[in-house]
Amino acid sequence: MNIIFITGRRGRARQLHITHPVVLAWITAGISAIVVAGMVGGYKMGRNVTLAVPSERLDSMQAEIRRQRTEVDAAREDGVRTIDALAVRLAELNAHVVRLNALGRRLTQMGGLEDGEFDFDSVPAMGGPEPGTDAASLGVPEMTERLGYLASQVENRQRQLDVLENLLLNRNLSEQVQPQGRPVKSGWISSTYGKRTDPFTGKMASHKGVDFAGRDGAEILAVGAGVVTYSGDRYGYGDLVEINHGNGFVTRYAHNKINLVAVGDKVEKGQTIALMGSSGRATGPNLHFEVLRGGHKVNPLEYIRAKD
Repeated sequence: MNIIFITGRRGRARQLHITHPVVLAWITAGISAIVVAGMVGGYKMGRNVTLAVPSERLDSMQAEIRRQRTEVDAAREDGVRTIDALAVRLAELNAHVVRLNALGRRLTQMGGLEDGEFDFDSVPAMGGPEPGTDAASLGVPEMTERLGYLASQVENRQRQLDVLENLLLNRNLSEQVQPQGRPVKSGWISSTYGKRTDPFTGKMASHKGVDFAGRDGAEILAVGAGVVTYSGDRYGYGDLVEINHGNGFVTRYAHNKINLVAVGDKVEKGQTIALMGSSGRATGPNLHFEVLRGGHKVNPLEYIRAKD
């Protein structure tokens, strides 16, 4: 076996000739061992480098999966909270509709309105109430739709109540201002509207009012709300109170002992406005009561009896 060595700066080659079999075997074994060791080491290094890259990517992917799982859990919790909140709101609106319906029915009964004029048991123009639905079985879209429906139902009920309120207020105002009822707390009708024998002349004469006889100083009441347009002495009437009720209605209260209101005063229905006396052309304590409609004297009995 020949081994060539290159030595020195000039690169001179020298040959070593080995012929002994044992030495040759050892040298071959040593070289083979070095080569094998180098191959094994290179393989291990390459394997370590190759495995390091997938391991890092795997860790990154697992971290991403954990993050996405956290987001999904958070979204699920938000969804549950949203459904719970919608369910609570749905229950509140349902209760509100029930209360509005009950209030509407009560006001309708109190107002004495005809059945069906204000129907708070059905949806306007839809022919009947919406059947009840279990909120727990609804999804978000269905629940949102249900909320919108209930909100519109509340608005419809509110509009009905507004109309009903205005109707009742106007009716109450009309009842307050229109002359109705007796103008005295105590007393009796001593002379009616129309032809009668004049107590002073004994002749037939037209009597344009109704007289109430009673005790001296008895209370005289306004038969409707209005504004005092006259308070003082007038020929034939004695001490007189005149009230304008609007809508063309005026009432007069004559022969008073004393007037308790002045011109411009606002009076309420049933308010004491004077005390009974015998001032003016009267034979004793009495109230001469007149009702004017559109400037013309009319029979007060139909207004007196309206509350009897």
